[in-house]
Amino acid sequence: MYPYYRQFPIQIPGFPQFGEQVGFPQFAPPGFGQGGIGGGAGQIGPPSGPPPSIIPQETDFGVFAVDPGGIRGCLYRFTFIRLNNGRGFWFFPTFVGRNSVAGYRWRRNQFRWEYFGIDLNRIRSFRCS
Repeated sequence: MYPYYRQFPIQIPGFPQFGEQVGFPQFAPPGFGQGGIGGGAGQIGPPSGPPPSIIPQETDFGVFAVDPGGIRGCLYRFTFIRLNNGRGFWFFPTFVGRNSVAGYRWRRNQFRWEYFGIDLNRIRSFRCS
């Protein structure tokens, strides 16, 4: 015999029924979609080509607060990141959390994009193109 809760499931508004298959919502930012950068609707992937060839000088960077609100405006855009240690690289952010950002980092030696995440406190400055 089934337990009592299996006989009389409770339906909570906004939640799926017990045993119901749940999928992720289809989301594609502007410019993404069928045949776009992600390869299809709802798929967000790396850009289809390399980033800009011109690397911004550090003096070209504006004064940005490196916090989620500041870098969120760079989502799905080529962004040059300068780290606290002075190194820099092209980045294509696809997710911004409270303390971190994730997306695709350009590996120029390998001529490809690689999924990458980093804590915001390691970033000295950034600039979107």
